[in-house]
Amino acid sequence: MAHTEAKGPADTRPVDLAHLSRHTLGNRDLEREVLRLFARQAEVAMRRLETATDPVVLRENVHTVNGSAKGVGAWKVAEAADTAERALLDGKTPDLAPLRAAVEEAGFYIDGLLES
Repeated sequence: MAHTEAKGPADTRPVDLAHLSRHTLGNRDLEREVLRLFARQAEVAMRRLETATDPVVLRENVHTVNGSAKGVGAWKVAEAADTAERALLDGKTPDLAPLRAAVEEAGFYIDGLLES
């Protein structure tokens, strides 16, 4: 999985590969496994979010996606999860469409990385 350093804040890739590399100490096999786990966990959490009605379950799953996204450098996912978390903390029903879109974008990106 060859990749270049991130370009900084203007970088628009769904996953900040430089961030991921720092957290995995440059171990490419570990990067691949972490990405695989993130993509799988995010999809499971999104399925739970789509059927959940209990605010506690919603909050737990959004928080899980948020933490995982920050760990791998999926900043768009983390930003959308932050927005959903704030809505839930304010007692509102979050719009999960931006989170779903960000998770899907990251998933497609990760699939492409794992295939290479």
